[in-house]
Parts: sequence; C-alpha cells; structure tokens
Amino acid sequence: MANTKSDEHRARIREVRRRLGQEGPPWTRDREADFETVTVPEPDSDQLRDLLISEGVQTVVEVGLAYASSALAIGEALVTVNPPRPRHIIIDPFQGSDWSNVGWDLLRSAGLDSIASLVTAPSSIALPQLLTEGLVADAAFVDGSHRFHEVFVDLYFLRKIVRPGGLIVMDDAGALSVRTAVRYYEQNLGWAMVPGAFPAGTLATVADAEAAPATRCRALRLPDPSFEPPFDEFHAF
Repeated sequence: MANTKSDEHRARIREVRRRLGQEGPPWTRDREADFETVTVPEPDSDQLRDLLISEGVQTVVEVGLAYASSALAIGEALVTVNPPRPRHIIIDPFQGSDWSNVGWDLLRSAGLDSIASLVTAPSSIALPQLLTEGLVADAAFVDGSHRFHEVFVDLYFLRKIVRPGGLIVMDDAGALSVRTAVRYYEQNLGWAMVPGAFPAGTLATVADAEAAPATRCRALRLPDPSFEPPFDEFHAF
C-alpha cells in the first residue's frame, strides 16, 4: 500500500511538472519572458531530481521558490526516496509579495505541502534559526539573491546545516557573484565539484566576456569530516 501511494503521489507531481513545463504557471510577473528567464529549466530540474535520488536524501533546504520548478523536482525526489520523515524547507520572503504565491500553490496542487514548509523570512534570518533548531539536511539547493554578500552568507550557514559529505547545489553558478562566493569555500573549506552531476545541463553565458558558457547548475560536495582551517591559513579566491 505504501508503494502504491508513493507511485500515485509521484504521478501527481509529474503531471504538475508536465503542465508547468508545457503551459507555464497560471500567473507570472509582468515582465517579458519572466518564467522562462527565472525558472530552472525542466532538463536541469530532472537532473537535480535524479542527483538527489541517487543521494537518498531525506531532508533538503531550498533558498528561493519563485515558480517552483526546482521545488517540484526536489519534492519528486523525496517522494521517490520515500524516507520515513521527508522534509523540504523552502525559504522565500517574496513568495507572497512578489510571486503571488504561485510557486506555493503549485506545490500544494502536487500534494507536496505535506512534506514541504515555506519560511517567509530572509535567508539571512531563516538559516541561522534553522541551525539553532538543530536542523541537519542532506542537501541544499540555492537560488536566492545573487548578490555576492548574500550568497556568501547563505553558504556560510548551509555548511553548518548540511551534513558532512552532503551536497549544496547552486543555480546560476556561472554568475560572477555566485561563482566568486563558491570559490572561497572551494579554496578554503574543501568543497569539491561533483563531476557529471548535470551532464546535459543548460549552458548559460557567464559574466566574463572571454569565458565560455558554463553549465547553469553546479553541485558541490562538502568534506567529510568537516573542518575549520587554521587562523593563519587563507587561500585567496
């Protein structure tokens, strides 16, 4: 019976994802091609789902909801893994004010509000609170503010929330502000890119005019065990 329910739920999620990909969301902001620009493309979302399934995730933190394409893929992964207590914590302070709750409504239509919770505080406030509550996650997906200092702070707290050896997946990883923030953690804290995580990922033009297009999404594995570098050891990034 449990497997039957899981199969039915997965089919329901896939139908919502199919409609979103083919028809778009029921509401968009009044900006040209906003959904196509903002949302994580369906092939990348599929690869995110498959990556999380291969990791056997039980708890995932997501920064940024918008039109919910990545959130639906994460929900499908959790339902497929079918752990005893799946959790999907989504942080988006603008889901109501800027997005008219369209992403959350899509998750509800897929029946994912049973495992997902929406935190409407800024990530700089929500992530420390989750850490204080003792949350331990298997993975995180980061698609919030792309300002360098805010990406850096998101990653600072997520490395304390995501378990050693867990994954942090970045959207828009080629953006100069995002990849500069990530570079610090690679150079100084042992984060390592997961090769082949997005083998057919969407290519995006990076900020450097001379640089070749880069895969939009990038997965990084945290070291196991976690460590803190010596005070006098620093690698420029």
